[in-house]
Amino acid sequence: MDDVLRPLIVVGGSVVLTLLLGWATDLLLRKADERHPETPLWGLLRRGRVPYQLVLCVALLRGSYDEARLLPDHEVAIGRILTLVLIGAAAWLAIRIAAAVVETSYARYASTHRERNPARVRRVRTQVTLIQRVVTAVVGVVAVAAMLLTFPAMRAAGASLLASAGILGIVAGVAAQSTLGNMFAGLQIAFGDMVRIGDTVIVDGEWGTVEEITLTFLTVRTWDERRITMPVSYFTSKPFENWSRGTPQMTGTVFWHLDHSAPLDSMRDKLRDILRECPAWDGRAYNLTVTDSTPSTMEVRALATAKDADDIWTVRVTIREQMIRWLTAEHPYALPRVNTADAVPPPAPNGRRSSDTVPAARRAHRHPRERSGPQ
Repeated sequence: MDDVLRPLIVVGGSVVLTLLLGWATDLLLRKADERHPETPLWGLLRRGRVPYQLVLCVALLRGSYDEARLLPDHEVAIGRILTLVLIGAAAWLAIRIAAAVVETSYARYASTHRERNPARVRRVRTQVTLIQRVVTAVVGVVAVAAMLLTFPAMRAAGASLLASAGILGIVAGVAAQSTLGNMFAGLQIAFGDMVRIGDTVIVDGEWGTVEEITLTFLTVRTWDERRITMPVSYFTSKPFENWSRGTPQMTGTVFWHLDHSAPLDSMRDKLRDILRECPAWDGRAYNLTVTDSTPSTMEVRALATAKDADDIWTVRVTIREQMIRWLTAEHPYALPRVNTADAVPPPAPNGRRSSDTVPAARRAHRHPRERSGPQ
């Protein structure tokens, strides 16, 4: 009877105690979250309740397993399995706690500086994301190393592994040269303020927004919701356009090819009226000038400003559409025209008819009915 009750008490007591402690901790975190809504720390810490309960349960079982006297022939193997699970659960919990602290710090900073310096907030967001990934990788490596050290064979092989670390490091460095280059490039991007999450960029002729930055790759979401994934080393080795660098304010241009008789003064007044009714225009500046001329048309450029890349796109398409509509309705003569009339030959000298000046080869190709002389 004792052989049945003892394992049941030990295992059941560990599970019940884990559930009670987990429920109590979650209740305290929930009340703290309701009491302090200005900080997301307590709500983020609640995400770690699963690894927290797993750590409690495995720790209780590992400490009381000897008293349970369950499967004594496999006591060493079961104890090692519990130790491995405890190390993995502890690493999982550490990652969740670190993520909660980092996210809380970023949220506080963003709430304070988002209105005054949005570019700085995006930079901090990029740094926080990469730091969090580095912490996760470090904790994972330490956890795996701790798991391996629980095996006596691994301890004995440690000396030989350390002795050959130099050669292995050289081989690994040569084999993983590209990966290591991308990792260092990722750190350079994070702390060099080259590109940040949320920046508007143009890479390989594609316009989009930086959506994700990791230690090895970067994802750009284009305007048509495609995703372009490229190594981060691209941004440290090739030129690219960053429209969010510095201030997000932008100046946009719209071009038309119009007839030389186009009413430029009226177009300037119309541009002013269009911008006054466009919410995306920030009111800083606008202009309309002739930038080029050809024998048949002239090039007219409209200039306007907006607070960011998204608004400047709206301003440009609005100006282009409404100006063309207005010219078509009010000044159709200003639109470019193609002359399709036949050229009139000049008067022939010495009183000859103009038809006599047509080359003979050209008269030979006339229709038979138009030819003179016998058929």
